[in-house]
Amino acid sequence: MSEAKRQLNDWSFREAGQNDWLPAQVPGCVHSDLYRNGKIADPYYGTNEHDLQWIDKRDWEYESVFTVPGELSGLDNIGLVFDGLDTYADVELNGQRILSADNMFRTWKVPVKNHLAEGDNRLRIRFRSPIEEDLPKLERLGYGLPAANDQSELGGLGDKRVSVFARKAPYHYGWDWGPRFVTSGVWRAVRLEGWSGARITDLFIRQNEVSAERAKLTAVLTIESDRDFEARLRLSADGVRVEHTEQIRLGENTLRVEFEIESPKLWWSRGLGEAHLYTFKAELLEGEDVSAESEVRTGLRSVKLKREPDGAGASFYIELNGVPVFAKGANHIPNDNFNTDVTAERYRYEIVSAAEANMNMLRVWGGGIYEEDVFYELCDEYGIMVWQDFMFACSMYPGDEDFLESVRREAEDNLHRLRNHPSIVLWCGNNEIDSAWAHYLPDGGWGWKKDYNEEQKNRIWADYEAIFHRLLPAAIAKCAPGAEYWPSSPLVSLSSDANQHAHPGTSEGDIHYWGVWHNSEPFENYNKYIGRFMSEYGFQSFPEHKSVLRYAPEEALKLGSEIMLAHQKNGRGNFLIKEYMDKYLPEPKDFVSFLYMSQVLQAEAMKSAIEAHRRRKPYCMGTLYWQMNDSWPVASWSGIDYFGRWKALHYYARRSFRDLSLSIDGTNGEDLNFHFLNDGLEPVSASLRIRLLSVNGEKLHEQTLPVEAPANSASQVYTVKAAELLGEQLPARTLLLGTLEQGGRILDSRTHYFVPGREIELPAPNIAVTRSDDAGHATFTLQTDALAKQVWLSAEAEGVFTDNFFDLIPGEPVTVEFQARRPDGTLASGPAGAVEVKSMADFVKRG
Repeated sequence: MSEAKRQLNDWSFREAGQNDWLPAQVPGCVHSDLYRNGKIADPYYGTNEHDLQWIDKRDWEYESVFTVPGELSGLDNIGLVFDGLDTYADVELNGQRILSADNMFRTWKVPVKNHLAEGDNRLRIRFRSPIEEDLPKLERLGYGLPAANDQSELGGLGDKRVSVFARKAPYHYGWDWGPRFVTSGVWRAVRLEGWSGARITDLFIRQNEVSAERAKLTAVLTIESDRDFEARLRLSADGVRVEHTEQIRLGENTLRVEFEIESPKLWWSRGLGEAHLYTFKAELLEGEDVSAESEVRTGLRSVKLKREPDGAGASFYIELNGVPVFAKGANHIPNDNFNTDVTAERYRYEIVSAAEANMNMLRVWGGGIYEEDVFYELCDEYGIMVWQDFMFACSMYPGDEDFLESVRREAEDNLHRLRNHPSIVLWCGNNEIDSAWAHYLPDGGWGWKKDYNEEQKNRIWADYEAIFHRLLPAAIAKCAPGAEYWPSSPLVSLSSDANQHAHPGTSEGDIHYWGVWHNSEPFENYNKYIGRFMSEYGFQSFPEHKSVLRYAPEEALKLGSEIMLAHQKNGRGNFLIKEYMDKYLPEPKDFVSFLYMSQVLQAEAMKSAIEAHRRRKPYCMGTLYWQMNDSWPVASWSGIDYFGRWKALHYYARRSFRDLSLSIDGTNGEDLNFHFLNDGLEPVSASLRIRLLSVNGEKLHEQTLPVEAPANSASQVYTVKAAELLGEQLPARTLLLGTLEQGGRILDSRTHYFVPGREIELPAPNIAVTRSDDAGHATFTLQTDALAKQVWLSAEAEGVFTDNFFDLIPGEPVTVEFQARRPDGTLASGPAGAVEVKSMADFVKRG
């Protein structure tokens, strides 16, 4: 077997036309390299973003000088592989042009054996300014295309939004949660690859039919050979072994070998079973000698997007191995505006955090990137299903021949790269374009088509259909046959008329509901606008105090300060938080208290939504809030801030996403409805214990009743009139504690209040904390003499607690453990350092 690879890691860079070369990091980007070399200030601090918009108007050069290592130099075929060039790049090797790249999302392969020299070889890449490259395209088109989140004004371009012309991460041009940093650089690995004889360049395990009894599979191999020969193919995995003889020809060969696995171990999403993974190994043999080999790891599962008519419209859910799965999770955006600063540790920490919060799905949103391999490998490993958008969002795109061909190749490259991942259960064409083109929002936004004449409208929509209704589904049929495709999110169905466009009241397809937040609608409306699959909704908060201090000095900690507004990309965001806070929560005593209160507010909003969606199962079969993470330190919709610190939302989600859960609904103000939620595959019997307590812990009423939850269901198990339960008690001084219990074990616990949060009487509690540090395990038992709402534990060490932002009730001690964030991105018991404990009473304005 003659094959070798060598990554090129020694690079330098400079602004084109300048003399001095500086050390560069590859993979990387020019912004990160400038910062590492002390040429620019921290892009994320203060208002520095505004001062760095010159970078994207310049051309930049990267250079690597290398020798061909001995294990490669004697091989017959040598190529350079560029896993990602961002974006318009001219590549020269030893002074000869070998490649012109124009798509950030493509992989580029160039044979270079005849261009290589003995001794030093000079590889130079000139990145042309994406702004200067695309401005002429806008001029030629003659009118602008919608690009709602392109912050062209900040970039000094006025209303000239050019992001739509580049096949580049859309969020680089800005978003309503992220900065405008239009990067250039070698953003994925560059390597030399050499081989002689034959090599396997791709191995795809196509899953034709999978059940608990049998998996019918096809191994599809792409083999590159520099000669004709007869080969024996040996395929093996976990005791399975298949052999096949094939005549290999000069050039590229495609081999298909059908085989079966009896009683396979299936891949399940988190909560439903083991996320089992098989490693398939393919070997190409001449006689008994192995000429080439390749391995892939995949899970065997059956996935279907079920859209079946019913009395209310049509269903929309993922069926996994024959089981309807209620999707619980969030929307994922890139973890950094400089993608190459994201380490494997940060990826693992995000996926571990998702699993710890009882999530089973993440949506990779279409304004970012097709994620790194490690992201999907971790989702495979942890049983996190992936809704995968193609990288198109909130914009209309050109449809000229060159653009469409670039998109086709981009789609095929990424489908080939990602198609073996069992976690990817749905491919989606784009984010919000279908509805944005057609529908008007109450605030006057969207409805883009109204801004164009008839000829322009017809052309723009025809270009849209060419990409999302024809090109992308054709690419899936070719490269990942059997994979599910959804043209746009949200969408009702592909009816080719006005009925296909989703809105909050539709009863088919998926819904993005933003009435709460953008339209200042009350939290109660989360119970009103419930679709078949809630793929977006959200509410903002600030990061905690020590995170804010990473981008702002103390003197800038004011809601309307220049820095606070620079780190709030949603126009009215800071003031919407205050507007809602004035309605639902007590007044905070200062800005630091405002930060804490904003997180409680966000968490309460998302709890209302998540549990409203879960209670409507099976009508609603998915709830993915916006958003999981941040790309820089900012006030946003995230549940985990840029530094990895869990906000109140993530702790709330962990409780609200429990597979066995109690939800108490008092939306109508009269009835209290108790719901037993069971996402497992077995029925559950339990006891529902209801206690009415005063804020000082006095027991006012107690009752227990048996309850049942069928498998994979949401059941209303008890209803009582709130007034009947309260009797003569004062609503502001009274709370309800409901617990699901089984054999002396508490399955879930919920508190319910009879008045809005701002009206609850908040005594000044005395919280007693008993700490135990035993063999590196830091545990804390908390008790109180009066109601302590949203108790917040803050540790000196980086990590999370097993519970946080919880209500502590007299006579109901709570024990939590600290889990340290380890260097590999996992969470495990560890030292917490100093720990501070506060409750809402510490943050409210008195008198």
